[in-house]
Amino acid sequence: MLGEHRYQVHSSWTGNRGSGTSGYRDYDRTVTLTIAGKPDITASSDKPFRGDSTKWNPEDLLLAALSECHLLSYLHACVQAGVVVVDYEDEATGVMVEDGLGGGAFREVTLRPRVVVADASMHEAAAAAHHQAHEWCFIANSVNFPVHHEAFVTSR
Repeated sequence: MLGEHRYQVHSSWTGNRGSGTSGYRDYDRTVTLTIAGKPDITASSDKPFRGDSTKWNPEDLLLAALSECHLLSYLHACVQAGVVVVDYEDEATGVMVEDGLGGGAFREVTLRPRVVVADASMHEAAAAAHHQAHEWCFIANSVNFPVHHEAFVTSR
């Protein structure tokens, strides 16, 4: 299982309104993201960048990737720690700052996992598993900004 893993996505711009990129306001930002064997994702830029707010944008996808990666890593850490998770939800937020030169970067992301475990005796181990999950998360280890965790654990 150790080794190099490769991923591939096909991105296709579908926003040509007939005159291509003849002007900043002359084209739509719609993109179709395709991976063989998976449903397509219709995406766009964020609304402040003349995008369609009803579609996923790159910033949404990055935040979703961080949230899901932590969730999956956390479930694995809990199995190893003997913690039985019965419910998990996250309300992740991120802050991106423009640089005034047409670019920008994320400053930080905060994950807010709300975890329900099978028994109150598992609370301490369940809370500690977030640290291990962060260490294992491929996506969090790939970004150059802090990913904070404000976890809450309860039992049923």
